[in-house]
Amino acid sequence: MAFLSPDSSGTSLAATEPWNSMKTMQADRTWPFPPQQAERGFTLAELVILIAVIGILSVMAVPSFLRYYQAATLKSGAQQFATLVNQARELAIKENGKFCVQMSSPSQMRYRRVDCTTGTVWVGPGTDAAGNINLPPSITATVLVASPIFDYVGSAATQAGGFTLTNTQTGATLTVSVAASGRVTVAP
Repeated sequence: MAFLSPDSSGTSLAATEPWNSMKTMQADRTWPFPPQQAERGFTLAELVILIAVIGILSVMAVPSFLRYYQAATLKSGAQQFATLVNQARELAIKENGKFCVQMSSPSQMRYRRVDCTTGTVWVGPGTDAAGNINLPPSITATVLVASPIFDYVGSAATQAGGFTLTNTQTGATLTVSVAASGRVTVAP
């Protein structure tokens, strides 16, 4: 039986040099199979250190994330509130009349036709049966000076106004203002 070396050209060493055939068999005993290597992977100590580093980074990142999340909640709520105020402006233009934006409770608003005291409450898409529109969760609003009244051209020349929005979890506030021109802005 002849053994071939991996670098031979197809001729058997036993056929050409019979006295070296025993050496070749011993040297090439593992030839078709690679020699055994140490198992690859991570040690327990390396895994423990990795988990500790991830834990420390998480502890440092969570407070920053919570502050960002709560600030973003207030900003998003203020933008939604400004959109609701702009909806009253659009209704005034569409119906060729006056609309007042009024707070029915700290977490609900409504639109009144003509004025803020005796006008009829507008009921439509997004309102309940009483005409109330819910504010975003964890956001409350209070009137700053006066409730704005939009007229048929979209201005609030009759009565400009504004609202202070508060995040109920943090107490942080933003202001939604309505200029005489009818422009609605969100500011700190």
